Amino acid sequence: MIRVVIMGCGGVGRQLIHHIMNTRTTLYVSRGIRIAVVGVCDSRSLILATGVPDGELSDGCLEKICHLKSSGSPLSEMNLIDGFVVYGDCDVITKLSDIAKSMGQSTGLTFVDCSASDETVDLLNRVLDIGCCVVLANKKPLTRNIDVYEKIASKWRHLRFESTGLILVRLLGWRINLEDIEVESLFPSEMGPESMSVEDFLCKGLPTLDETMEERFKIAASNGNVIRYVCTIGNSRCKVGLLEVPASSPLGQLKGSDNLEGWTGRVGYKILFIELEKFIEIYSRCYKTQPLVIQGAGAGNDTTAAGVLADIVDLKDLFHPLD
Repeated sequence: MIRVVIMGCGGVGRQLIHHIMNTRTTLYVSRGIRIAVVGVCDSRSLILATGVPDGELSDGCLEKICHLKSSGSPLSEMNLIDGFVVYGDCDVITKLSDIAKSMGQSTGLTFVDCSASDETVDLLNRVLDIGCCVVLANKKPLTRNIDVYEKIASKWRHLRFESTGLILVRLLGWRINLEDIEVESLFPSEMGPESMSVEDFLCKGLPTLDETMEERFKIAASNGNVIRYVCTIGNSRCKVGLLEVPASSPLGQLKGSDNLEGWTGRVGYKILFIELEKFIEIYSRCYKTQPLVIQGAGAGNDTTAAGVLADIVDLKDLFHPLD
């Protein structure tokens, strides 16, 4: 049994809850795995099953949590029913730390961060040190200062983050921070929020940008190319900006919300990454001139939550098997 606490109950968190409920039978029959949700928290409240580690939140309770959060209400408004306790703002971190201590080295516990907060880092480090597992959908902990990243990442065995994406450059061994990345903005500084109101930007700024961008697209088209917003990693630099690419290339052929990451070059490397578009190019002895391309659907609550669930299942060997 894998016991989990879900931190964050927005679109991804709610979709993860539905995935857990909808795959109970399949996971048990095919893998002998049972996932028990013992707690769910938002930024202000924690709903914890009574009688942990043996207790868990019922599917009925989980459905009510999703319905409540979908309506924009805080978890603190959950009607008290048998099977759970609600803890308020000041008690959430303390209580999460307490259950981490009591379950981390006995039955095991996984903290699943589906929030979009950079304030979860201290708690995540604390529970990892105790021996708990952590699964991340939240990108911010791994994009913080390199020292913060390395502390969290040092617990590889208990950490999964398949759904977090642009961390690629650090996985390649680069000690890089966000401020080290060259970023080409899609608008000049004189159109930034400090210099221009939203209304002026929409009424005056955008038409000017449209003219400039249209000309750039025409020039690219005349060369048989298209424009993509790309992150390029290689040659000791990391840069994000607009790039002309051949219309027939994997990048050029992307449509809709396809997600694409690429690794090119048999010697050295170059990674191309487009937000919401993803592919992987593999060059090998058998694919010397034409790479093997792996491409799939892009980001979204459903896709991200499915990746999180896969990460949870991947931790199964660290937990006790079902009786």
